[in-house]
Amino acid sequence: MTRFWLRVLRLFGLLPLPVTRACGAVLGMFAYAVAAQRRRVARINLRACFPQMPERERRRLARAHFRAFGQALLDRGLVWWGSRARIEAHIRWIDLHHFEEAAALGPVVVLAPHFVGLDAGGIRFSMLMHAISMYSHQKNKVLDAALLEARSRFNEPVLLSRQDGMRPAVRAMRRGLSFYYLPDMDFGRRDAAFVPFFGVDAATITAPARLVRIARARVVPCVTRMTRDGYEARFYPAWTDFPDADDDSPATLARAARRMNAFIEERVMEMPAQYLWTHKRFKTRPAGEGRFYG
Repeated sequence: MTRFWLRVLRLFGLLPLPVTRACGAVLGMFAYAVAAQRRRVARINLRACFPQMPERERRRLARAHFRAFGQALLDRGLVWWGSRARIEAHIRWIDLHHFEEAAALGPVVVLAPHFVGLDAGGIRFSMLMHAISMYSHQKNKVLDAALLEARSRFNEPVLLSRQDGMRPAVRAMRRGLSFYYLPDMDFGRRDAAFVPFFGVDAATITAPARLVRIARARVVPCVTRMTRDGYEARFYPAWTDFPDADDDSPATLARAARRMNAFIEERVMEMPAQYLWTHKRFKTRPAGEGRFYG
């Protein structure tokens, strides 16, 4: 059955983008109607992050997110199997010079938060150079193989499983490779600091700050926005206000994690419907707090 749906997805990649987007919007609304658990998680997240927003507006935002998610899902037919020329036509760089200037000085940690265009930006980045990225193994082996094949089409990227830990990434970065890093998911208490995300304490990984120190890397954020005719992957200036790279004390790592969350908050406010609200961002709680999602 997985192979069948992958073939269907590949066919969507052959259609004109407006047709795919229209179908994706319908798919998103269907998912909003039937995926009760994901809908509930999105609503809880939005209520926590935007407590002053009227409930009617939060529900409208949740529906808009599901539409964007459905559209991004069907866009993967283009992203995973489209030709180089077609991908380049639909996924455009904005301010690429920020990355190029930092990469000329050494390895770069490209912070890529979880917006719906994340996979489009990742594939486009893999076309730019030989680089590193991480992924989570899928339980479905057919889907897992398809993901690995799609993300390995260009420049033979170094794809590391999260189960491998950070040592392989550090070794690769010391060879000069840059790291397309997804920093904003809840992976538990290990190597995490509890810092605010929209005013709610969130278990936030400290690996970016550790990589800066160990690999002598620079941090350049990259955020991919869905547009009417594709995607824009925008690079931001290298961070000069990241906490001291020679200090890995808990307080310094927490400041680095908060700096990262503050940046993501700013981008969320620019395109709130495109952030991944269906992820249980607040699942891990500080000691003494109850379950966030019930």
